Amino acid sequence: MTHPPRAALIPLLFAGFLGFAGCESNPMPAARPGTPAAAAADLLPLPEQALDLAMLQPPGTPFRLGPGDVLEIEVAGGVATQATVTVGPDGRIYYDILPGIDVWGLTLPEARDRLADAWGRYVREKPVVTLVLRSVASQKIWVLGRLNSPGVYALGGPTSLLDAVAGAGGLGVSTQPGGSYSEAADLSRSFLVRGGHRVPVDFARLLQGGDLSQNVYLQPDDFIFVPSYRSAEVHVLGAVLQPRSERMGGALTVVQALALAGGTVPGACLPNVAILRGSLAHPQIAIVAVNRVLKGQAPDVRLEAGDIVYVPYTPERVLLRYANLIVDTFVRTVGVNEGAYTISSKAQPLTVGVNLTP
Repeated sequence: MTHPPRAALIPLLFAGFLGFAGCESNPMPAARPGTPAAAAADLLPLPEQALDLAMLQPPGTPFRLGPGDVLEIEVAGGVATQATVTVGPDGRIYYDILPGIDVWGLTLPEARDRLADAWGRYVREKPVVTLVLRSVASQKIWVLGRLNSPGVYALGGPTSLLDAVAGAGGLGVSTQPGGSYSEAADLSRSFLVRGGHRVPVDFARLLQGGDLSQNVYLQPDDFIFVPSYRSAEVHVLGAVLQPRSERMGGALTVVQALALAGGTVPGACLPNVAILRGSLAHPQIAIVAVNRVLKGQAPDVRLEAGDIVYVPYTPERVLLRYANLIVDTFVRTVGVNEGAYTISSKAQPLTVGVNLTP
């Protein structure tokens, strides 16, 4: 089966959307006019986001128990009272003759006191209970990508980003015959996700420049991803039928990329399609009025490898907020797909095509 050329797809996929753009045009930096075939993008640098200084300090909150954590218990003065127990899926531990003791969410001192109170019902005096945390399973971090030992790691104590990368074996580099290197880590596209949002860490400054002002401390469920340098790709997200990453086999424009993603959906805001270019820590943005391009009133815009093309549903009036929305959508999509693939190599890629708000 032969496929029509890219140019032939465009009228078919966008014909239904020329009559309505889904939003009013919003004054923002626009793509610079160029040759009719493909213009260059007039990119506007965005201000660097500062890290919250509190992230650079070890967390002050104590460790709290959860399912899978392994504890060693011993009651002073008792015979053969030492035992190793695991917090069950219900958050309870089962020790000796005691009924299930709920310790989920408790600190070690709180769990120790609860055990002592329960044991005290069977003896005259409140016993002295020793409780030691032997291993952690309830609090994890994801450290994936171009590392020597990527995986899911327990977070049993204060752990910095640098600690996590080192614990995962450091950055991985492949060698080819003759000693040449391939698939080195792409620090410009590396990211840390917390609570669905990217933490503004500059991986290049930390891992190449040794800048400890970027060495944040991690929290449970943090997701770290260090991608490889791969073949040239552009990423199309937002209000399109098939959000995807598209390999660049040659020259590629914004409208062609949108066509390859199935076209836009009803309600898409065509006057404010964004191109995000550069590293995630220092991105640049340009706005393309795709509605005008489709009507022949403006030239199409060339894309470069690594560009993120985002089609919104509603116009965004604050450029930095718009860029943050695009980056968050991108890192969540990549993070979910990489996490799912880690669990099962048969996982189907997830696409994020909704207008997620920060």
